[in-house]
Amino acid sequence: MKLLKVIALLFVPAVLLAATEKPNFVFLLVDDLGWGDFGCYGAEFYETPNIDKLASEGMLFRNGYAACTVCSPSRAAILSGCYPARLHLTDWIAGHKKPYAKLAVPDWTMKIDHGRVLLPEALKEAGYATAFLGKWHLMPNGQPDMEQHYPTSHGFDINVGGREWGQPKGPGKYFSPFGMPNLDDGKPGDFLTDKLTDAAIDYLDATDQQQPFLMYFAYYTLHGPIMAPAELVEKYKAKAQTFDNRKDEFLNPARAGMVEKLDDSVGRIMAKLDELGIADNTVVVLTGDNGGDNDKTTGGFRDFKGFSHEGGVREPFVVKWPGKTKAGSTCDVPVIGTDFYPTLLEMAGLPQRPDQHQDGISIVPLLTGKEARLERDQLFWHYPHYHRTKPYGATRHGDWKLIEFFEDGKLELYNLANDPAEATDLAAAHPEKAQELLRELKAWRSSVDAQMMTDNPDYNPKKTNSKKKKKKGSK
Repeated sequence: MKLLKVIALLFVPAVLLAATEKPNFVFLLVDDLGWGDFGCYGAEFYETPNIDKLASEGMLFRNGYAACTVCSPSRAAILSGCYPARLHLTDWIAGHKKPYAKLAVPDWTMKIDHGRVLLPEALKEAGYATAFLGKWHLMPNGQPDMEQHYPTSHGFDINVGGREWGQPKGPGKYFSPFGMPNLDDGKPGDFLTDKLTDAAIDYLDATDQQQPFLMYFAYYTLHGPIMAPAELVEKYKAKAQTFDNRKDEFLNPARAGMVEKLDDSVGRIMAKLDELGIADNTVVVLTGDNGGDNDKTTGGFRDFKGFSHEGGVREPFVVKWPGKTKAGSTCDVPVIGTDFYPTLLEMAGLPQRPDQHQDGISIVPLLTGKEARLERDQLFWHYPHYHRTKPYGATRHGDWKLIEFFEDGKLELYNLANDPAEATDLAAAHPEKAQELLRELKAWRSSVDAQMMTDNPDYNPKKTNSKKKKKKGSK
């Protein structure tokens, strides 16, 4: 019998053998994910046994970053391997309008250039099947070429749920009906995370075992509107009673229910990989696009989504690579969303494409334990827009972090090793270090052709400082 198997293998086409050697990829991207939302990152009120198990089977990064404090730029950075500043895609689509602010926002782009070879396109060229599920939010809503920027126009074979939306806007929001492409509405009461997971399970069931795949699942959760099935809301209302004196964790029963549904989804996907016998050849990545939507979800870091401080960009970052990454390992090296593209290429045994993923570097040496550090020791952010914070640029170089606010040139300097909560601004105490990092930040902006703000001729401080109304659907 063994001889027959050997003979049979001799007649398998070489391209097929090469395909079966490549790992599958399951990429799980969570919206508005705070650093402190999972048990493996310190959460106690939220319950995430499946996610915690995933972390225990792979590597957990303690200095993982999103490429922006809001969603669309971060998502573009993951798929392109480029900083948002290089792409000129620097805000959530379509961004806030501040016509009377002190500075004018540059003419930034709301789509990814088709001339770029994105991660799914690079994998597809190498024989991968590719599927997108969930939140896309990389389309120029209302513009003539909107239809040319669905996931299926950027390297994905199929698209389930992806459109211009940054949050569920169907008739039932997170509950049926959903109004999303290629996602059936199910029955009344069905929850969006469950239905997208059903589609993910169906996709896994239909995969050809001889062809590697990328399943890119970008959850709409935990973005608002915050809502969960009634039974979970009641469960966490009761649990919250035992946390009455706790002020360091967000005790929102509906959000806790959303987290549990997310955890259930991860558990179902992991179980399906086991059932299909492909878990040992499947890399699983779990991370977020920006910080949580309030300051109780960020594990003690300062501020949250939209802000320049760590709470806006420090993210859970977990990678399971069976047979390559030591189970239960942790890493303190700073890594960022742009790094996924070159990393997945190297995992697949494919050549790097530095002309495409221009700002990302492979973190395979960290994942395999061959190296304890990367050649790169500096990260950058660029946000020439108004949000919860005023426009800013930032850099982390080693343990030092500098923030430059564009309106007045104010600098903030922190040593993250001694002060991860960014409680003590050291710019006045260490002016030389602040100026050194500022020079590096400016040089980087020039190198990536970052768009800068200009003086606004319509600036009106009275209108700017008037009572602000919350923008509906802001990201």
